[in-house]
Amino acid sequence: MATRVVLDMDVGIDDALAIMFLAAHDDVEIEALGSIHGNIDAQRGALNGLRVLELCGRPDVPVAEGATEPLNQPLRTGWVVHGTDGIGNMYSPPEGTITGESASDQILRLSQESPGELHLLATGPLTNLALAATADPEVFTRYKSVVIMGGSGYETLHWGSLTEDPNVDYDPEASDIVYRTPGNYTQIGMNLEPYLVLDETRLPELEKAKQPHSEFVWKMLQQYLDFHEKIFVHRRIATLWDPLAAAVLLDPTLIQSSTQRPVDLVPSDLGFRGLGLNDRRAGGRFDQRPDVNIVTAVDADRFVDVFLEKLTGPMPRTG
Repeated sequence: MATRVVLDMDVGIDDALAIMFLAAHDDVEIEALGSIHGNIDAQRGALNGLRVLELCGRPDVPVAEGATEPLNQPLRTGWVVHGTDGIGNMYSPPEGTITGESASDQILRLSQESPGELHLLATGPLTNLALAATADPEVFTRYKSVVIMGGSGYETLHWGSLTEDPNVDYDPEASDIVYRTPGNYTQIGMNLEPYLVLDETRLPELEKAKQPHSEFVWKMLQQYLDFHEKIFVHRRIATLWDPLAAAVLLDPTLIQSSTQRPVDLVPSDLGFRGLGLNDRRAGGRFDQRPDVNIVTAVDADRFVDVFLEKLTGPMPRTG
């Protein structure tokens, strides 16, 4: 039976990689994609989604435009990381068009049409999810799982990390709404940075691949590699945040350790972080928050192996 996935993404470089990774599985159905502000503006994110889906042989996937700004914060984007178009300056106009439905309404409608059958993967700020939850607080209980790329582990783990938590910090009010809403959540957070690096020893496998999508990926990645080398870690590597979230959704056995805790938003010098709590602090505002499966370690070698296998091999639906 196919795994059916709904995507909510600020379609930048690693989001595009996650789309391609999912599309490379012949037993995965991408049911829909909704865009969100973040790496790029929501409209361009939707167009990027269409472009990448068409490249993967999935032009039939509906793409809805989502929230154009946070609930109560100034709008920020990650164009320095992802290029002015969000996908490494590789954009060209898609053949398809954005649907007229909002991304939050799409999340709600699909949950009602197929309760218990769909997974939701969110790899950007959580504004669309918060709008859906505000309209219907039971919306995420109708998804088999909700995998969130965001958060920073839990209170006593990796607190000294220098890495920001942008998907939480770009809209902390939205994140707080989601983390208070019932659902079967898995969090792939910034604490997992050591587990998701595509390093100098593995990059040549992508460079040498001859599939059309692989060549697109290699050209797109140059922006990402430049950012990591010149600004971020001073190494020519790629961090595969969103592909890891997609991989864990498809294969939870990649998880080597995790902890079940409610998540709160905690301010830090680098903005708000979504952190698991050490306790429920009885009598406080955390009593009713659902537990989140906060992933603390994954099988990094197996993840990178399957990622490269899928991104360098043929797409099932491109003929």
